[in-house]
Amino acid sequence: FSTIANNDKVGVILFSDKIEKYIPAQKGKTHVLHIIRELLSFEPISKGTDMAQALQYFSNAQKRRCTAFIISDFIGDLKMEKPLMVASNRHELNAIQIYDRRDAEMPNIGLVKFHDAEGEGDLWVDTSMASVREQYANDWILAQSRMEQLLTKTGVKRVSIRTDEDYVKALMKLFKS
Repeated sequence: FSTIANNDKVGVILFSDKIEKYIPAQKGKTHVLHIIRELLSFEPISKGTDMAQALQYFSNAQKRRCTAFIISDFIGDLKMEKPLMVASNRHELNAIQIYDRRDAEMPNIGLVKFHDAEGEGDLWVDTSMASVREQYANDWILAQSRMEQLLTKTGVKRVSIRTDEDYVKALMKLFKS
């Protein structure tokens, strides 16, 4: 809605392991409402994730310099240094990580069946084992460190927002930077 007030253009690329929907940047209230409608009703065809492909598509589709926001959980394969560098050199990129506190810490709730949303199969995990919870937390810390290194190296500003926290303060901090 700030794009309406500033008379800015806004567009969207929705992706999985392929480009699912592209809405070119335009101005106006009608266009913004169209994007919101699409965001609320969108159902991806594929379950995978390929952010590198989305960044390449963005770099090819958006010829003029712009400010772009990558909104993701940034969980999984982050092999996207080259397309991120290309996009960051041409545009001002900002990464907004949305995550749940359970992504960072596993509660002690006994035997739990996990389902891989992007893959096939299930995995049973005994969360009552302290070593399992500790390894899970360490894996999260390592993944966050790798993501931060990648984004810093490519010049992308970043903010992490937990789903149970106030997002306004985090976004204001990003915009001020």
